[in-house]
Amino acid sequence: MRVGVMKPVETGCVEVGGEVEALDANALAFATESQLPMDLICPYRYRSPLAPAAAADADDLPPPSLDNIARCFHEIAAQNDAVLVESVGGLATPLNSDADFADLAALLGLEVIVVIGNRLGSVDAAMLMLQHAESHGLTIAGYILCDIDPLSSPATETNAASLMRLTSARYLGRMRYREPLSKAIVEQLL
Repeated sequence: MRVGVMKPVETGCVEVGGEVEALDANALAFATESQLPMDLICPYRYRSPLAPAAAADADDLPPPSLDNIARCFHEIAAQNDAVLVESVGGLATPLNSDADFADLAALLGLEVIVVIGNRLGSVDAAMLMLQHAESHGLTIAGYILCDIDPLSSPATETNAASLMRLTSARYLGRMRYREPLSKAIVEQLL
């Protein structure tokens, strides 16, 4: 299976040799051995570590255009069997003054996998994100809890059970701190 990747916008990029480098997008391209140009994989790259609309303002650059992102996505999709699209922040993160990532996902007809930082307060954040996805008519493939701290806590050990009680979205699994995605989670996604 040929898997294409896209990170439509990356903020907090670093400058290397006069070029703005998108480290996350480069990692995605490396992981899938993509030979596509970075301008296609990540058409919008900003130095400022802010939400895309704010980063564009801070860097004095144009904000992301959904039409341009859609054009890039369709070009990647035409050359691959599936395309994984990574957002910046969450679904409600503004891309420009008129649209957020949920609008982009709806435009592209994407199924959404919500990755939730597994910590105290993440149940509330997860419920808001899932509600935002539903309000945009998005299909939710499921959610993954991702440990962001090496130490466990009562919250990290009970968040999965809480979310399973509170939402009908499919629980895909838990990623431990700095461990690769498990084979079981990957198999559920295919």
